[in-house]
Amino acid sequence: MNFHQTSLRRALAAALIHVVLFNFVSLSALPSRAQSVVPEPRREHLLNGLRVLLSQRPGDAKVWMRLRVHSGAAFDLANKEGTMALLSDALFPDPSTRQYVTEELGGQLDVHTTYDDIEITVGGNASEFDRMAELLRNALLQMRLTPEDVQRMKDARLKALDPSTQTTAQLADRAVRARLFGAHPYGRSVEGTIDSLARINRGDLMFARERFLNPNNSTLVVVGNFDPQRAMRTFRQFFGPWRKSETIAPATFRQPEAPDARALIVAAAPGTRETQVRVAARGVARSDRDRAAATLLTIVARERWRASLKDASIANVSVVHESNAVSGLFLMRATAPVTAAASALESARAALRSFASKPVGNDELDRAMREFNASDSTQHANEFPFVNVWLDSITYGYDASTDERAANSVTAADLQRVAARLFGEGQFASIIVGDASELRAALSNLAGGVEVAGAKSAAPHATATPPAQPAPRRP
Repeated sequence: MNFHQTSLRRALAAALIHVVLFNFVSLSALPSRAQSVVPEPRREHLLNGLRVLLSQRPGDAKVWMRLRVHSGAAFDLANKEGTMALLSDALFPDPSTRQYVTEELGGQLDVHTTYDDIEITVGGNASEFDRMAELLRNALLQMRLTPEDVQRMKDARLKALDPSTQTTAQLADRAVRARLFGAHPYGRSVEGTIDSLARINRGDLMFARERFLNPNNSTLVVVGNFDPQRAMRTFRQFFGPWRKSETIAPATFRQPEAPDARALIVAAAPGTRETQVRVAARGVARSDRDRAAATLLTIVARERWRASLKDASIANVSVVHESNAVSGLFLMRATAPVTAAASALESARAALRSFASKPVGNDELDRAMREFNASDSTQHANEFPFVNVWLDSITYGYDASTDERAANSVTAADLQRVAARLFGEGQFASIIVGDASELRAALSNLAGGVEVAGAKSAAPHATATPPAQPAPRRP
């Protein structure tokens, strides 16, 4: 072998080692979630239309079952909000059931209702697979709705809604949603109100059960240590008799009118010294291509708001974006003394309007990206985040696994475009919750005017209608 061949081989070997080391370092720098690729679940269907997604993890000691009914509180009848929440209460009406799951099955039980779905999660030791499946079957197929049961559940919810137990922040969040969406389902409370719960009767719950609580409107995901063939035999036996619905109600709602431009003062409980400030705009739907940009935009808007605040007494400044099936909520929150309430509210509005004159800079985008990726990696540390990705893909009719990639491809121009889409018309809802008499005096010169909740006013209401948003694809 001559000198040139030896040198060439050495150079190639060195180059190969360099490439391997570079790739190793690059992969090590990626977030841990990129290193653990979750295999796609095994997808099955029962004859009644129930979707079953199976994700086997042989090394686990536990099994988790999550069943999502793809209809939620958005389908509550007008003036009877809280119906779907009550229906979810009827799934496991006995408080001892949760204790049984914890102590006997070695797991936990949770039922959660949103505008878009009812979700049941039950987990336990892998050896208790059949008992967990039976518990879920009994809840869905043997629901008790006797007059006594219905009244007991209503009483429990009414107790939870006692005004004396509600915080000022909770009152403000509900008030701004109602101000922004009006009579639209997203303007109503998922939990219902004292008045609306009083109107709900046994027939309403039976109607909701027959209309929405059906296998072809539901998806069951199973994760953990189990045998797939045995699991499917169990599900066919337990859930096979669950009767399917002939039709699935589509989420088609009349679009809300533009919100009243005046700030609404809502009286807090007597003696409350805390004042809550809320400014909200309509956001984008869950399946909207701009959802990732809207989420990043919350960070930019929050920092602009903070930079404009002159009063150090204004605290708990935050901005969030919530997406639902047909619309969204872009919400700004702060706590302030009465004397600083006007400043907090006006600076929040100004921060949203600033996007019209000050485009989003690359430095703002970089900060938003860093914060988003840090929070996203924390969320991925939670157990089985991919389950919600699979379920969301069905509920909202889009590929939810692309969310992270979509966020990382957002540009400053995208943020500017979405800001113009959300804030360009200046249609904001503004709420201040606190001592009404003090706030009326402190906000007397507020731009746009002020309304006091419960007081008669002849001021005109904005009637412009926002652009219609497409209805979601239903499963």
